[in-house]
Amino acid sequence: MPDRSPDRFDRKILSVLVGNAESSFAELGRIVGLSAPAVFERVKRLKRTGVIRSVCARLHGPSVGRPFLAFVHVDVAGWGKEQKMLKLADFPEVEEMHSVAGDTGLIIKVRTRDSHALEQLLAQIYELPGVTGTKSYVVLSTFLERPVQADTTEDWPTVGQFLPPQG
Repeated sequence: MPDRSPDRFDRKILSVLVGNAESSFAELGRIVGLSAPAVFERVKRLKRTGVIRSVCARLHGPSVGRPFLAFVHVDVAGWGKEQKMLKLADFPEVEEMHSVAGDTGLIIKVRTRDSHALEQLLAQIYELPGVTGTKSYVVLSTFLERPVQADTTEDWPTVGQFLPPQG
């Protein structure tokens, strides 16, 4: 856990790093208004405290042979976080797994080469004890896909403020 909450400078640094993790400390300092050594110390602390969990490359699914994106809702009898269920993480096609409240127990984000590969993955899921059903939602278009953002919304506007005037 962080030893303190990220302050305004930390959030600015994090926002820049989310957009471009290859930014130099000098560049970060210029953008956020701190010296490069000060930014270095802050980034080191953010890593040490787990705010920055890792730095990684975000790949373009179609470019690596996995253009088929789907979300699979897995219905399970009992608690869905069994060791065998967690073994699904061994498949590189599985990008995210979330235990959820609601009408399903587990949501899995998967990216495969095609619908046949998704079908093969579903067959693996049905082999797991306790799985009672699945619902697959194939993505047709993606409008927004991004990592966790450092900024937070303080004053939530009403939805009507985003809509164009009618008339």
